[in-house]
Amino acid sequence: MYRHSIGDTGVPFCLQSCVKPLKYAIAVNDLGTDFVHQHMGKEPSGNRFNKLSLNQEGKPHNPMVNAGAIAVCSLIKPSTNKAEKFDYIMQLLKNMAGNEYVGFSNATFQSEKETGDQNYAIGYYMKEKKCFPPGIDMISALDLYFQLCSIEVTCESGSVIAATLANGGICPITGKRVLSAEAVRNTLSLMHSCGMYDFSGQFAFHVGLPAKSGVSGAILLVVPNIMGVFCWSPLLDKIGNSIRGIHFCQELVSLFNFHNYDNLRHCVRKLDPRKERSEAQHKTVVNLLFAAYSGDVSAMRRFALSAMDMEQKDYDSRTALHVAAAEGHLDVVKFLIEGCRVNPFAEDRWRNTPLQDAIRFERHEVVNLLSEYQETYQKYTRGPGSSEEQMSLENLESMV
Repeated sequence: MYRHSIGDTGVPFCLQSCVKPLKYAIAVNDLGTDFVHQHMGKEPSGNRFNKLSLNQEGKPHNPMVNAGAIAVCSLIKPSTNKAEKFDYIMQLLKNMAGNEYVGFSNATFQSEKETGDQNYAIGYYMKEKKCFPPGIDMISALDLYFQLCSIEVTCESGSVIAATLANGGICPITGKRVLSAEAVRNTLSLMHSCGMYDFSGQFAFHVGLPAKSGVSGAILLVVPNIMGVFCWSPLLDKIGNSIRGIHFCQELVSLFNFHNYDNLRHCVRKLDPRKERSEAQHKTVVNLLFAAYSGDVSAMRRFALSAMDMEQKDYDSRTALHVAAAEGHLDVVKFLIEGCRVNPFAEDRWRNTPLQDAIRFERHEVVNLLSEYQETYQKYTRGPGSSEEQMSLENLESMV
């Protein structure tokens, strides 16, 4: 396991809404998907996260809005008291964090209770609509909700929690399973569609990864099966997301092919850290030379459009032009010279040029094309001639 940290990664801050997917995952892990979603939906609400509204079935829209998160608090360990519930969830969060820092801010908890009129209104509205299981104390559920928002992490410990989600519920530090695969899958699905407040659609479009933000300035980002990221920058936009956190996520997927819908085979403009650099280089050379060997002009065009280096060489210093010339694929040779402007005089490890390969294998059409090109080039490189000749020379040199 590797870890990379930049900035004040050891400073504690409150999870706030970043705890919502975590307690939802705990609820699904303990109770199962069907039971949990008897009490809440799975769709984006289309409203502010703290809006006093329910879906058409009279349930919270999803567990990532306040109403859904309050409902989740009513489901976890219903037969225990508030202290036992809180201790249970704290222990699971510490397990997700690999026993790294997970703390609690009592000052934040008291402030949340004193200024939580909107959440009390949501709670009473849900109680009136019978959203809670029978026998559940709504005030106790709200107290747990405020407590969980006040849990503290650092970027270091938060990144391990994110990595546990990325690793299918197994903490990468301890190697112990904390959450079921079903719980993690459901959680990431809802984070992808509902996790970034009213920015969720745009985030899914531009970043294409499951994430959850909080008004403390935190963003929990998961690259499934690859890594977890936790960033913290308190300056928020009008929606409630970290401005620099959003920018970081956008820059991350512009550099690496982590967007869920990036093409892993042909998106060569982006880096793929899942591969060793030499492995990635070897694979692109093999694909390029195989297309040249097969005479597949369409594949060669795709490679060129994806900014692949069309002059790459294999371990014998042979280029795609060497291979195409030896195989007699005239269309590929024309495309490489005229469309990609590769060097037609490149030499392999035995100092053979593409023209020499074409002569050796008796590829007469290719020989004629490369010979004509070479003669024309040499004619205009003997010295300055007429302005028309000089113009042709400049065109030829631009192709090399």
